[in-house]
Amino acid sequence: MKRLITFIAAIFIFLGFAFFQGNAKQTAKPKIPTVGILQLMNQPALTQIQKGTIAGLKSEGFVKGKTVKIDYQYAQGNQSNLKSMSEKFENENADLMIGITTPSSQSLADVTTKTPIVLGAVTDPKGAGLVKNESHPGGNITGVSDQAPLKEQLDLIRKLMPNMKTLGIIYTSSDNSAVTQYKLFKKLCAEENLTLKAYSISNSNDLNQVSQTMLQNVDAVYVPTDNTIAGAMQTLVKNANNAKIPVFPAVDSMVKQGGVATYSVNQYKLGVMTGQMAGKILKGQKPASTPIQFVKHGELTINLKQAKKLGIHIPDSLIKTAETKGEVFK
Repeated sequence: MKRLITFIAAIFIFLGFAFFQGNAKQTAKPKIPTVGILQLMNQPALTQIQKGTIAGLKSEGFVKGKTVKIDYQYAQGNQSNLKSMSEKFENENADLMIGITTPSSQSLADVTTKTPIVLGAVTDPKGAGLVKNESHPGGNITGVSDQAPLKEQLDLIRKLMPNMKTLGIIYTSSDNSAVTQYKLFKKLCAEENLTLKAYSISNSNDLNQVSQTMLQNVDAVYVPTDNTIAGAMQTLVKNANNAKIPVFPAVDSMVKQGGVATYSVNQYKLGVMTGQMAGKILKGQKPASTPIQFVKHGELTINLKQAKKLGIHIPDSLIKTAETKGEVFK
């Protein structure tokens, strides 16, 4: 009798264990992927890209905090921070990394050749040494370029400044994207027989003095996609307003900060493209066979208040275009 009771008790224990094990399997949550987003600094254009990236991931089914874990890191413009934050992503076995700006992407590329990396806004991925071929990257890196529509931008400047004789350009000498655009813009101005005077800065501390020197020698100023100048845009705008010289930036958010107008690649949409590409890669698409994406046409953005302040006439046709297909700041 005692043996029978022991046998029955053993069966109940076994069944109970099996029941709880089964329940545990049913309630166990599936692992959600981790995406590390590395941003060079916290400035308006880059923040728009970051917000668009989250929206793009969501459109592919990766909702922040629910179906994907997002690890944001801001490097505050510091190269040492970029390195340590990239290593953090690698150490936590991130499933995918996103680099917003060229320095961020280069830092990520330094820590891994296996984890997929998506470029959030890199003007010249091939020139920056991130891919060997933009159509067939071939490695663990692909992404989206923020190459500005330079010809559209120059045509716009000449239309709004018909009597302009000399155009100035100011850029940061250590910013790969800005230097690439300067070289392309210089070539474009030469083809159109327009005098271009170039001024470069090493860091934001140089901007006040260098811009004051530049503004004495030019009729208008062009600013390429340049994170350092974007972060100190108010200094340039203040000096330009004092000299009554208009500033035409490459990026729409810099128009809002005091530029006059531009045909710009929409930063938020760049981010959406980045997030959608990242989502597809998380689902299994290979970076090696995913071409770099480019935006071919810019959207017109106008700062009417700034134009009026400087006495620049904006044709009604341009205002209507910006109102319907771009943005107008009043």
